[in-house]
Amino acid sequence: MKAMRTVAALVLLATPLLSEVVSNAKFPVSLSVFIPCAAGGVGEVVTISGNLHVIFSVTTTRDGLHLRSHAQPQGMNGVGSVTGDRYQGTGVTRSDINMQGIAFPFNFTFVNNFRIIGQGPGNNFLVHATVHTTVNANGTVTSSVNNLSTECK
Repeated sequence: MKAMRTVAALVLLATPLLSEVVSNAKFPVSLSVFIPCAAGGVGEVVTISGNLHVIFSVTTTRDGLHLRSHAQPQGMNGVGSVTGDRYQGTGVTRSDINMQGIAFPFNFTFVNNFRIIGQGPGNNFLVHATVHTTVNANGTVTSSVNNLSTECK
């Protein structure tokens, strides 16, 4: 009987505690973006509005904490200030933070793909950002990536 209790205790200790809280939210968004390839290459400001749907989650285990967010525009529409062309916003943004202990070590990843899609050819504006940082147990940054690109298509 004592051996069975010992095995049961070891199995319990080996099993990570898991607690997860997930939350959904919608935020109204309105922003103005200069689209350099619009209006035949002259460019124009597009004011776009709609909702941003975000899912947040927090997961805890014996090994640490994981924070995650995932965001997508919904019903994002806009109009060009010069041409009156209609635009739609689409894409996905996500971030992840993994922590062990209270502060260190941790890693952080952020990826943003946002697109403003216009009528006709040549006025789509694409934004991509990738950020990643890793910090070791001593608080020293061991990896850092920061890439941002924009493109007209």
